[in-house]
Amino acid sequence: MPISISIASGKGGVGKTSIAVNLALTMASVGSRVTFLDADFGLANAHLLMGYNPSNTVREAISGKTELRDSITKGPLGLQLISGGNGLLDLLNLDQSTRFNLIRSFDTLADECDVFFIDVPAGASNSSLSFVNASDKVVIVLVGEPTSFMDAYTMVKAAHVEGGVKEFSVVINMADNEVHSKETFNKFKKAACKFLDVNLKYIGYLPHSRALRSSIVKRKPLVLADNKCRESLLFKSMSKELLSSPNNNASGITFFNKSAI
Repeated sequence: MPISISIASGKGGVGKTSIAVNLALTMASVGSRVTFLDADFGLANAHLLMGYNPSNTVREAISGKTELRDSITKGPLGLQLISGGNGLLDLLNLDQSTRFNLIRSFDTLADECDVFFIDVPAGASNSSLSFVNASDKVVIVLVGEPTSFMDAYTMVKAAHVEGGVKEFSVVINMADNEVHSKETFNKFKKAACKFLDVNLKYIGYLPHSRALRSSIVKRKPLVLADNKCRESLLFKSMSKELLSSPNNNASGITFFNKSAI
């Protein structure tokens, strides 16, 4: 049964999609069959970071014009990319029924996928929470700024209160160093756990990185451009910590229908 992993953030601009793409490709590089859904429908950009321009997007599957697997673009290292499309205004506000039907439609891909990544829209919108609450694991990307703390706390609280999500993994981005990243994590954990009955696990960090920024401009993920650089090694460590983190036990609809087991 595939493991579903949502990559989320309280606010935009914290490097969520770049981290999601490089984490997914890190797992694909060691032989995992990875499927990647860019769930930022209408504003998707994960395909740009991978250097691809999909001919089909999830829009066709949502409308019923094609099967979900027809929306798949073969990406690097065998990764299966399902793009949410961009510039598609009709995808910005899907209703709850449509989102739930979409989540259920991924059951058809279960036999050909080991790890399923969902790049969730930033913020605690209904759309974001639908995907977060349906996932086995939830990663929160955080930077050491008050606005990032506040918005990430809102995301954690909403997922916990509305979806019963209790286990969260945290990645600190744009940290000065490892010590600074752990200080940032501990401050956030102390604030969140003071008011919420949740478990937060530090799974790693990324520094301020010219190489990572350059890879975005070049449209070639860093872990593909140089799999032995500092950042790539941090992604490898992060992926191991993530896979060993506890799963959530969702009470509602889940990816790959685990709630029915």
